[in-house]
Amino acid sequence: MAWLLVVVAGVLETGFAVCLKLSHGFTRLWPTVAFCAFALGSFGLLTLSLKKLDVGPAYAVWTGIGAAGTAIYGMVFLGDLVSTLKIVSITFVIVGVIGLQLSGSAH
Repeated sequence: MAWLLVVVAGVLETGFAVCLKLSHGFTRLWPTVAFCAFALGSFGLLTLSLKKLDVGPAYAVWTGIGAAGTAIYGMVFLGDLVSTLKIVSITFVIVGVIGLQLSGSAH
């Protein structure tokens, strides 16, 4: 259950990163409100998961999901540059996240 919280927190991290971009420096109300909601949800779930998981693997999985998700979202929906190197790098991040999740022990 704790790993599920980390995964959902990572997806919410993608949401807050995208909303941060869309807020244009906190000058747009609704993306700023969404940023706050996603950030609170993400940090809240990560905090709950850390009651059961080691901090290193949990934090790495959280940031890896957020980073990969944000990069993919940017390429698909925001017109970010798509390159072979970027796709291969995202794949490495995802493989690393899976490996860390498999290696992370619960208390």
